[in-house]
Amino acid sequence: MAVSIPGVVSIVVFYLLILLIGVFAARKAGLRTKNLSKQDVILAGRNIGLFVGIFTMTATWVGGGYINGSAEYVVSSGLVWCQAPFGYAVSLVFGGLFFADKMRKSRFTTLLDPFQHKYGRVIGCLLYLPALSGEVFWSAAILTALGATLKVILELELTISIIVSAAIALLYTLLGGLYSVAYTDVVQLICIFIGLWVGIPFAMTHEAAKSLDTTSWIGSVDKAFIGSFIDFYLLLIFGGIPWQVYWQRALSARTVKVARNLSVVGGVGCIIMAIPAVLIGAIAKTADWNQTDYGAPVLNEDDYSLTLPLVYFHMTPVAVSFIGLGAISAAVMSSTDSSILSASSMFACNIFSVAYRAFRKTQPSDTMVVWVMRAAQVVITILACVMAITVSSIYYLWILCSDFVYVILFPQLLCVLYVRWSNSYGSLAGFVLGLLFRLLGGEPGLSLPPVIEYPWNDPDYGQQFPFRTLSMLISIVSILLFSAISSFLFTRHILPAQLDVFRCFHQSPTSTDTSGIVSATQTPDTSTGQWNKGYTEHPESHVNQGYVSAPEKSQNFMTTRL
Repeated sequence: MAVSIPGVVSIVVFYLLILLIGVFAARKAGLRTKNLSKQDVILAGRNIGLFVGIFTMTATWVGGGYINGSAEYVVSSGLVWCQAPFGYAVSLVFGGLFFADKMRKSRFTTLLDPFQHKYGRVIGCLLYLPALSGEVFWSAAILTALGATLKVILELELTISIIVSAAIALLYTLLGGLYSVAYTDVVQLICIFIGLWVGIPFAMTHEAAKSLDTTSWIGSVDKAFIGSFIDFYLLLIFGGIPWQVYWQRALSARTVKVARNLSVVGGVGCIIMAIPAVLIGAIAKTADWNQTDYGAPVLNEDDYSLTLPLVYFHMTPVAVSFIGLGAISAAVMSSTDSSILSASSMFACNIFSVAYRAFRKTQPSDTMVVWVMRAAQVVITILACVMAITVSSIYYLWILCSDFVYVILFPQLLCVLYVRWSNSYGSLAGFVLGLLFRLLGGEPGLSLPPVIEYPWNDPDYGQQFPFRTLSMLISIVSILLFSAISSFLFTRHILPAQLDVFRCFHQSPTSTDTSGIVSATQTPDTSTGQWNKGYTEHPESHVNQGYVSAPEKSQNFMTTRL
């Protein structure tokens, strides 16, 4: 099997560009010194400004799954079913408007911090599972996109391409923290923009290209599928909020205002960056592929996930295809480190540090936490690589990323930030019941048959009722209901204190309040599960929006629970 030397050269050049920028950012930030700071590695010292922040926030979703998946679904189902770009864009806007202020004012380090500090260690560790699965699925989608691109350029088998891509992505991730990720994201978006648009004029003027005036690439939504259509849009919009890869950027912003603005503007950027991918999908849908070297009148279903690289390979000049595909490969690879860093950050801060504190009765050093994070990156990369090899559709992986996050984590995040009286019992009930009803609805991609057949069930296309949204609502109601019931039973002394296993209502005399989320003036200590005393007031802390202000309280705000 012949290997394209110019293709290899283009890939190497763009990979080296990303690697050099990552190393430069790491050296500039001092991350190659012996005394590593976990705040610098995870949150870039909370020093991300608006310009770099907008680029890195946009790049949160604009990666391999975004551009390749968008082109894939325009071909397979039409533009109206290409929901992920628009859904995730709205998700960023909603995240900035309704959640970023509360999270950034609280100076959290990870997505799991509010859960762990309010609900305790056990619940925090439990919620790591859906967060981890989401990041692994997301990384797998990106690796699949990289493998597909390298398969076209280098004529390598998909499995080999994915393994090579994973190895390179892991190497880059280990070199730097969020500083490297943020600055490579700037280059990533530039590469995607140039790489996509440079080939579109050639593809549109190719003899195989047909007029886009036809509506065949737009598609339609049959009445029978309205339920699932709405379900997926809600999943993408609200399921895109509780992601560490998103919060890692929002929490690294210099101020609350920057965190909010970079989220909103990043959502607009997502829509803009989807335009060329959609155009390429439309070109592929309407083209007469017999007039290319592809050898068939239309794309085969098995090649839908290769839509974007196939258009460049068959419908643009060789030099243009190498520039475009090389730039896209480098760009999507720089997205992989974001997910790997996010999942490993949560493990190091919310799993390892808490366990270390529980057994050793002391805090791990920042250097130890960073090295544990790096070890976790290796494991997470292997998991993502296996998933990328075993699941064929990029877009399916992309959608599946937000599924369990939407059903389980979004209700938890909503309640922990907005419902002051929610507690550990409600959180646990919401987790169990939300997951149960989601699994009972079935999942064809995982060969999981439905146990509950909702209305509009189709024997060929599966559940058309919005059962994911129903499962999410059941989770919210469960959190509220069981929080209220447990509060009533324990505060009225109907149940004895010994049964309060999470110690939500029977605490030590020095710490009695469990009613809210961290104050804007309090600094969470991730490794201990407690709020620090002796904090200094942050510049934003004079604004109180639903938090319990620390000066109004004479006791420690949270306790260390199970």
